[in-house]
Amino acid sequence: MTAATDLWTLAVIAGLAGVSVLTRCFFFILDRTWALPGWAERALQYAPAAALAGVIAPEVVMAGGEFVGTWQDARLFGALVGAALYFWRRSVLLTMVAGMAVYLPLHLGLGW
Repeated sequence: MTAATDLWTLAVIAGLAGVSVLTRCFFFILDRTWALPGWAERALQYAPAAALAGVIAPEVVMAGGEFVGTWQDARLFGALVGAALYFWRRSVLLTMVAGMAVYLPLHLGLGW
């Protein structure tokens, strides 16, 4: 390792630290209140649902990097029951409990 490499490493670390501090303190630095435009606030209302779908959907329909090729997969039935109960009762806790109540017996009992 040379002195130039050490200086370059320190410069990169200092630069990343500066950018991190600036972006995290941006709202404290401003002297007036800052509000998002209306279209951005409307878009952020869908962010949690989009993030959840982006995490859950691949886990339900894929196994080992490939689409599930059979209907005998406990995840499919657990997700269907959970989704149906959510749309019926609008309870996240009931959705999770019912989905797992269907998934576990199928997965552990039948080996799906």
